[in-house]
Amino acid sequence: MSWFESFVLGLVQGLTEFLPISSSAHLRLTAAFAGWQDPGAAFTAITQIGTEAAVIIYFRKDIGRIISTWSHSLFNRELRHDHDAQMGWLVIVGSIPIGVLGITLKDAIEGPFRDLRLIATTLIVMGVVLGIADRLAARDETGGRHRAIKQRKTLTDLSIKDGLLYGVCQAMALVPGVSRSGATISGGLLMGYTRESAARYSFLLAIPAVLASGVYELKDAGQGHVSWGPTVFATIIAFVVGYAVIAWFMKFISNKSFMPFVIYRILLGIALFALVAAGTLSPHAGETAG
Repeated sequence: MSWFESFVLGLVQGLTEFLPISSSAHLRLTAAFAGWQDPGAAFTAITQIGTEAAVIIYFRKDIGRIISTWSHSLFNRELRHDHDAQMGWLVIVGSIPIGVLGITLKDAIEGPFRDLRLIATTLIVMGVVLGIADRLAARDETGGRHRAIKQRKTLTDLSIKDGLLYGVCQAMALVPGVSRSGATISGGLLMGYTRESAARYSFLLAIPAVLASGVYELKDAGQGHVSWGPTVFATIIAFVVGYAVIAWFMKFISNKSFMPFVIYRILLGIALFALVAAGTLSPHAGETAG
């Protein structure tokens, strides 16, 4: 991998990680369209450490408070009913599904799941799911001619059951094209949470899973066509760009619809199917290139 490739892929990772459009799919597609070799699951997982570092810094006050209260609650029973202590347990519980499935499906994640036809399918299907979830949230928030405004849930209403459901949604993002934020935010909206609450828990929930995945994949870094230097460079680029994107996205979702992302996902999926069907793009493009 050249330094230019690592710069572009780091930029793509930073731009797409927090948006509900799938960063892993865009890394795969960028390489395929450019005629580069697929950077692979290990490169994707390691560069995501950069974007998760951006999450940690952006939510540093929340994270610090949660870790402190949770750790103290292990020895102080009075703190066990505190919301921050409960959030600590909920993040742990919600991380179980992706941890189990990530290890179980490792070979599929690094192989069959990277087929461009599957990516096109997940882009479209999850786009439709996100659109439905967004529409339901908008209906509750604005009410209507014959419907009163409905109060949506916040993170103080988060239960063990909802935390596990969030975790299952996050695990779906093991398939490129699903999108970690897209799946968890859609799940949160369908469970009745506000946009801001769904996004906030989505980002907090991703931290242990992404960091664990990135550290696990470190053993495969520097192998094949992707060397350590470009991987680290891409991770730094992803961190810088990712921080700017998450700051913008948290402001965006406070009063904007997800429909632009829904339309983008569906159009990209259709275009990808058309290119593969026309023979312009191989469903395995990049796997043996370069």
